[in-house]
Amino acid sequence: MVGPARKRAAVGHLQERLQTSERRACKVVAQPRSTQRYRGRKREKDAMLVAQLHRISRERPRAGYRMAAAILRREGWEVNRKRVQRLWRQEGLKVPRRQRKTRRLGSSENSAQRRRATRLGEVWSYDFVFDQTEDGRRLKWLPICEEFSRESLALEVEREMDHRGVIAILEKLVAERGAPAFLRSDNGPEFIARAVQEWIQARGFSTLYIAPGSPWENPYSESFNSRLRDEFLNRESFASLLEAKVLGKQYRHDYNHHRPHSALAYQTPVEFAQRCLAAASATLWLPPDSAQPATTLTINPQPETQTNLS
Repeated sequence: MVGPARKRAAVGHLQERLQTSERRACKVVAQPRSTQRYRGRKREKDAMLVAQLHRISRERPRAGYRMAAAILRREGWEVNRKRVQRLWRQEGLKVPRRQRKTRRLGSSENSAQRRRATRLGEVWSYDFVFDQTEDGRRLKWLPICEEFSRESLALEVEREMDHRGVIAILEKLVAERGAPAFLRSDNGPEFIARAVQEWIQARGFSTLYIAPGSPWENPYSESFNSRLRDEFLNRESFASLLEAKVLGKQYRHDYNHHRPHSALAYQTPVEFAQRCLAAASATLWLPPDSAQPATTLTINPQPETQTNLS
């Protein structure tokens, strides 16, 4: 038995069960009486930091201490990661660990593991997420993600949405951002409809349909949808479709501009995209005969054993 806290508990146990004095119990346990009687006082700056950690835990239920430390540093706090970890565990804010299963690459050549985005605007992915309003009527969300920067390009919601609604959302997005090289999705009827395929072909980009029953082949969309469910849909009660639209726009703005992403070295998706564009512009303007090496940027710290998009 080591540590003053454990010994303090043992002394209390002896006093209660054996009706012995504090002096004798401390002697048996080898606990100084001054240590036994000491009551720690939390420092004021620790109290303020703990309050901030509770706020972050409420706002981002799936955040761990690493993301909490990153958010605090972005807000101007000069905190050590180990200190944040200690207070995070002390307050019982640790996120339960999920059992991670080893997944195969999949049989489809269109999976993200085999055909990964290597630049901005190369691959978009999308899938539907379902929820409901307080009266029990269905809400059908369509998130569209930029796989390279993890940015949420669109987050639209309607009561019903067929292939015509999908085309309208894509038409607006392509007009704003330009057409991607590929569009990754599952084999839902709204995505494989002939009208959708003809519209995509007319815009000059291609589709990457994953194998049926293999959602892990579309991991970026699935990852965003799980965060959308944990951080937004499970925490908000929508009284109407209009309220869902307004709150959805707020969540998308917060996700893109304020929420740090662990896969992007705790940058926000917008910050990461701007940094990539700045690096690309610097490379484009570098003179051909310049002795300076081209600017390189580490984008995804994953092994490059898979075949890239061609």
